[in-house]
Amino acid sequence: MSGGGASGSAAREIDAARGRVREAGGEALLARLEHLDAARAAPAPRPGPSPRPPDRGAIADYDVVVAGGGLSLLLAPLLASAGLRVAVLDRARIGAAHREWNAGTAEVAALSASGIFTGDEIERLVIARYVEGLCRWHGGGTYPVRGVLDHAIDAGGLLAAARARAAALGVTLLDGHALLGHAEGPDAVALAVAEAQPGAAPRALSARLLVDARGAASPYATADLLCPTVGGVLTGLSEGDGERRIRPDVGEILATTEDVEEGRQHLWEAFPGRPGETTIYLFYYARSGDVGPGALLSLYARFFRLLSRYKEGDARLVRPTFGFIPGWSRLSAAPRAPGRRVRLVGDAAARHSPLTFCGFGANVRELATTAAELARAVREPGARRTLAAARDAPVHSGTGALAALMAKPAGGARAGEMNALLNTAFAVLHAMGNDAYAALLRDEMQPADFVRFLRETAARRPEVYREVVSALPLRAIGRWGAGLARELYRAR
Repeated sequence: MSGGGASGSAAREIDAARGRVREAGGEALLARLEHLDAARAAPAPRPGPSPRPPDRGAIADYDVVVAGGGLSLLLAPLLASAGLRVAVLDRARIGAAHREWNAGTAEVAALSASGIFTGDEIERLVIARYVEGLCRWHGGGTYPVRGVLDHAIDAGGLLAAARARAAALGVTLLDGHALLGHAEGPDAVALAVAEAQPGAAPRALSARLLVDARGAASPYATADLLCPTVGGVLTGLSEGDGERRIRPDVGEILATTEDVEEGRQHLWEAFPGRPGETTIYLFYYARSGDVGPGALLSLYARFFRLLSRYKEGDARLVRPTFGFIPGWSRLSAAPRAPGRRVRLVGDAAARHSPLTFCGFGANVRELATTAAELARAVREPGARRTLAAARDAPVHSGTGALAALMAKPAGGARAGEMNALLNTAFAVLHAMGNDAYAALLRDEMQPADFVRFLRETAARRPEVYREVVSALPLRAIGRWGAGLARELYRAR
């Protein structure tokens, strides 16, 4: 009886969450959410039917086809400006924003330096700035930091401008088209593409290079961690001082309001945007194989049920944002596409921080370099495949294991340990000074500083040794130590 009642209550919460997403975002956005949720029914997506590989000497339709029209759309105008024939396809509308983005000064400068936009255009896309950001832990303290994610970016405006720039440069935009499969030949790669609707017949395209920017939906997004994330732009939240109110000039980078529940440590973020609007996210770290179908809708049900525990006010969702963000712990094999003519970028490659999941910042900082390397891969397909493996920030050798630790938190009587560990770690970071604290959150901390951070955290909380050993296998701990040692040696 009680189990059935609880199950029925959960189902009603999920139905209510579905209705609120539909009301705020429309049927098409809800369909995208349900498609992402359903895709988790299989352990991993698989490549679709493969077309016939192109013969030697085949003339490709395009130099580059980008599969995925989200943030990686920014690559299209850069590639077209380099004289390449470019097409972009997406199962939905290319350039539709399904997340909001925050960035630091370096990312804003990189957008200007890319040449896609002028400085004035970028300035108009910055809709809010913060004097500081906060990390706050349940039962612990609040730790301010400056220079991290302190610019709120108009994501929809940014992608709309990138789409317009790409179209003006002759990029072919294939809205509502899904990549079903591909087959690589000596001089080109054949693509099976179909309109994203049931029963649509595939048609063939070809390219000299396929850029897989499909994020977690890519069959090659084999990263071992996953971050289910839901939320959106809200109005009606109370402003003012106090933990449960919004300050328009302060971003909340990470916050918890309870200990481990349902086997997960849930975290909140809050980033004020336009006057009266705040983007709020709820997410958790998980091992990829532990995230099943329906995860996003279930998380949305929790979001609406517990939002008032985080922030007070008469909240109204005006634009839903959601997704699965892949993270790679660096304790397992890296995501890698087959062959010489397919490259993974963005979330599909999971090269951003597995701890902070700052994919926007990492991708934007590397935008010009990534475009240059893709252009080189078109012209020199036999060159060493460095794009997927190069420029991994040294600190990721250390932060990956911390993310893996958060993906398997202790529950029951030890449910408060994760918050206690986070509180200790961020107290150490704050004591190390703003430069070190900000550097870790921006994926820029040097290995020696990271080792110092680990030592001081362990000195304050010796239980961390037991927590690490209970959460990670010895092989992973050994790989973690070897990775840190390698980066320390390189930094000498």
